[in-house]
Amino acid sequence: MRVMAHDVREAPRPGMFSNAVVRGDRFWVSGMHAGDPDGPIGGADAYLQAGEAFRRVISLVEACGAIAADVTVLRIYLTSMGDLASVGRARSDHFVGEMPCSTVVEVGALVHPDLKVEVEAEGVLRAPDS
Repeated sequence: MRVMAHDVREAPRPGMFSNAVVRGDRFWVSGMHAGDPDGPIGGADAYLQAGEAFRRVISLVEACGAIAADVTVLRIYLTSMGDLASVGRARSDHFVGEMPCSTVVEVGALVHPDLKVEVEAEGVLRAPDS
């Protein structure tokens, strides 16, 4: 089932991709970044961009019926490993306790040249009594 969050923009064209999907007790969130029509939220600051990307991820996770603690895997794409500490700090602002598994990869570019970080997530929905 495709999932949407009221505060996260959908794909630019219908049918292009889903921001989030739930299948059974699992959910997946597409790569989220700080892109905005007026430029990246947070400008050139990797910490602020990452904070917005994580905010969008969490919003979609909640729209799936889960919470941040239900995220089991994060994949983080950076245009510079020099931003790793800033992005790690932003991740700690949104995820506490037992941290999800995580992969960080440096990439040549993201969808817009001013973007520095993109985050995707997946996880397992909790049973109602957990």
